[in-house]
Amino acid sequence: MRVDEKIALDAFRQDSEPHIRLRQERCAPCPDRVCLRVCPGGLYSLAETSGEVRVECSGCLECGSCLSSCIRGAIDWSYPRGGFGVRYRAG
Repeated sequence: MRVDEKIALDAFRQDSEPHIRLRQERCAPCPDRVCLRVCPGGLYSLAETSGEVRVECSGCLECGSCLSSCIRGAIDWSYPRGGFGVRYRAG
């Protein structure tokens, strides 16, 4: 089974409070924007009009890759509150 097929089996319970927040004042000057490439869920994107990095928390795999790869400390990351987040179904 491919990784994308395994991820598709996971269940997500979205919280109304995001567990990932971006500090745009630190994010904006970043030339590398590694977060756009490192997230296995593909949750980071660039806003077309402003060019700001955006994050969609609802499909987060809670791996912390984005947090550990951000050299500017622009990502405030924590685990979702109890009862929310990812539930793995395929090992």
